[in-house]
Amino acid sequence: MESIKDKVAIVGMGCTRFGERWDMGVGDLLVEAAYEAFEDAGIGPKDVQAAWLGTVFSGVSALAASGLGLQYIPITRVENMCATGSEALRAASYAVAAGVYDIALAIGVEKLKDSGYTGVPGPAILGDNPDGSTGVGSGYSAPASFAYLGTRYFDHYNIDRDEGKKMLAQIAVKNHQHGSLNPKAHFHNIITVEQAVKAPIVAWPLGLFDCCGVSDGAAAAIVVRADMAKNFKSNPIYIKGLAISAGARQGAMTQGYDYVHIEENVRAAQQVYAEAGIKNPRKEISCAEVHDCFSTHELVVYEDLGFSPRGRAKEDIEAGTFTLQGELPVNTDGGLKCFGHPLGASGLRMVYEMYLQLQGKAGQRQVKNPRLALTHNLGGGPGGGIGCCVVIGNEKG
Repeated sequence: MESIKDKVAIVGMGCTRFGERWDMGVGDLLVEAAYEAFEDAGIGPKDVQAAWLGTVFSGVSALAASGLGLQYIPITRVENMCATGSEALRAASYAVAAGVYDIALAIGVEKLKDSGYTGVPGPAILGDNPDGSTGVGSGYSAPASFAYLGTRYFDHYNIDRDEGKKMLAQIAVKNHQHGSLNPKAHFHNIITVEQAVKAPIVAWPLGLFDCCGVSDGAAAAIVVRADMAKNFKSNPIYIKGLAISAGARQGAMTQGYDYVHIEENVRAAQQVYAEAGIKNPRKEISCAEVHDCFSTHELVVYEDLGFSPRGRAKEDIEAGTFTLQGELPVNTDGGLKCFGHPLGASGLRMVYEMYLQLQGKAGQRQVKNPRLALTHNLGGGPGGGIGCCVVIGNEKG
C-alpha cells in the first residue's frame, strides 16, 4: 500500500473563535474560517478546485458551503462523528495526492448552541443504533460511557480513588492553563487541582471540569501538491500520515473488554506511525492535540498513542510531561476541554494549532523547535468508535 507521506502540503489554515457564537450562523462561521485560510495561502475562492465540508448536525448537503464563493466545483459533505473534521482533511488530501486536484479545501463546522444539544442525554452518536440498524444499542450518555474509563483504570492499576481524581484534575488544570493563553478558545479560566477535584460530579469520577463544553465554531485548511507548495509560501506544512480505524463495536459486544484502552485509537496510531516512519512517538513527536472530550479519555490516549507505557501515565502527568514546559506538550491550545468541541470542526482545529506550532506562530503557547506534530480524534466512545490520527511536519523528508 502506497504512503501519502510528503505528497501533500497545507499552505493555509483558518479557525474561528470557538464558543457561544450567538451572533453567527453556520454560513458566517464557514466564511470566517475559510477566508482566513484563503488569506494565509494567498489564494481566493476561485482557485479552489474541490472542497470537502465536514459537519455532524449543521448541514445536510454541500449547500451549507454555498456562501464561500466557490464557483461550480465539486463540494462533498462528509461525516464521521467527532472525527468529521479530520475526515474532511483526509478526503481532500487523498484527492490531491491522487493527482485529481492541485488545490483543495477541507472545512468543518458545527453550530450547536442554538440546537439545545448538551451532551448529557444519550445522543445519537453514542446511543442506540449508531449504525442505523434496529439492533440493541448502549443507550447511555457520553459522560457515563467515558466515566467507565476512569473507574476501570483506577481498579486495573490499583490506584486509590482520591489519587485517581487528583490525576484527572491535573489533566484538566493543564488544559485550562493552556487555554487561558489562547484568544480563540471558548474558556480562559485558570483552575486549581482542588477546584477540579471538588467540582460537582457529572458521572463519577468525572466532575464539571473533567468534561468538555458544547461550542460553535469552524476551521479550514488549504491543501496542495507538495511539489508546488513553496509557490504559495516559504514554510508549508507537510502531511506525513493520515489514518482512520473504524471498529465494529467489539468492545461493547464482548464481556472481556477492559475499558483501559480503546482499540481504534491504538490501531489508528500504529497505522499513522508506520506511514510517517515514526519508531518512537514519545521521542519523535514534538507536540500533540488529542481528543480530551473527557479527562479520562486523555489519560487513556497517552497510553494508546505510545506516549506513556501502559499503566504509567500517572507518573508522566505528575512529572509535567504533557505541559507546555514538558517533554511532550499535549493540547497546547486548551484542547476540546477549553478550546471547545464543535463536532465537525474539532479535527481541523487541532491541525490548525499544530500548523501554528510547526511554523513558530503559536505565541505564548509556542513549543521549542517542533518538527513533527500529531492530532488525534475519537468518534463514538469506549467499546466502539472511530480512531483518527494525523501526523504533519515542517520539513519535507
